[in-house]
Amino acid sequence: MLKDQRRTISQVENNFKQLKISKVAPVLTENTLKNTENLDTIKNQCSTYVTNIKQNKENNSKMSTELMPPPKLPPVSSKTTERIPNATDDEKENKIVNNLDIEKNLEQNITNNKKQTDKKWVLTDFDIGRPLGKGKFGNVYLAREKKSKFIIAMKVLFKAQIQKADVEHQVRREIEIQTHLRHPNILKMYGYFHDDKRIYLILEYAPNGELFKELNAQPEKRFDEIRTATYISQLADALKYCHSKKVIHRDIKPENLLLGIKGELKVADFGWSVHAPSSRRNTLCGTLDYLPPEMINGNTHDHTVDLWGLGVLCYECLVGIPPFLAKSYNETYMKIRKAQYTFPEFLSEGAKDLISKLLIVDPGQRLPLEDVLRHPWIVQNRTTEPHVS
Repeated sequence: MLKDQRRTISQVENNFKQLKISKVAPVLTENTLKNTENLDTIKNQCSTYVTNIKQNKENNSKMSTELMPPPKLPPVSSKTTERIPNATDDEKENKIVNNLDIEKNLEQNITNNKKQTDKKWVLTDFDIGRPLGKGKFGNVYLAREKKSKFIIAMKVLFKAQIQKADVEHQVRREIEIQTHLRHPNILKMYGYFHDDKRIYLILEYAPNGELFKELNAQPEKRFDEIRTATYISQLADALKYCHSKKVIHRDIKPENLLLGIKGELKVADFGWSVHAPSSRRNTLCGTLDYLPPEMINGNTHDHTVDLWGLGVLCYECLVGIPPFLAKSYNETYMKIRKAQYTFPEFLSEGAKDLISKLLIVDPGQRLPLEDVLRHPWIVQNRTTEPHVS
């Protein structure tokens, strides 16, 4: 009896075990199927990834081959001439970049000095170099600001000579006007200072010197029409800016025009210039060859005197001599009063047209600067565009 019970129990346990297995088996089967599907998916992804890597490698190899520079050629014989870079050109370019960067620092230093009343420029702030030129009231020297190493031109004026000539107002006017003008074709004045005997003007350095010297260095003492049109365009642009600030230069001539590091024109020497917001002037000033009729006749004048000067300069640059040059001052005066001049045969019609529209006795009839910049001869020949403010 007992044995039968044990058999029954063991049989029930076996049946129970089989029952458990039969219930779990379908779940395991489903999971196994899912895992198999996942493995297949992963395999497909891996194969796709590997294929993409191979394609990328092939593409990269193609691109690298296309972008590779040509192989270096074997060295040739010593007889072959090899081009050597122009060191002077590289140095000039580096100086331009360095000066542009340092110029900002110098102007910032000057601004800071103005803000700090207890700190002013003194001569020991600069290294003084060779003389660049001589003037009636002083000299101009090449100089370098010690802190920034920025190259400038130092104009030194003697107070005694200025007082003797009674031109203090002229120097004061030059400083007041030029320190406020900022244009690519106007020589910058960064600042000024003075001691007991001298006045020091901190000016932009124009390494290519005066236009006058450059003009006289030409084989026939004149420029071609392309170069002249470029200079006249730059000067007209600078004068347009000056007139917008109510500033009249009044002394346009080659000696007062400098050439920058890139050969660009720089208007300098504002000693005869005037800030005249609303009035007409009656002072006789400027150089005789460039004086307009209204100033010679003692009449009042305005900004149109610069238009006359622009026409005289254009003529001199193209011909080599001023248009009203004569054997005596009286003859020059007479020619200017009547605007009496002649053109040489080699001048183009476009150049003649521009000059004839500027050298007009009636100031109100002279070609405005806006129209000078748009004149066909200027537009066709200039190599630089007017500055956009």
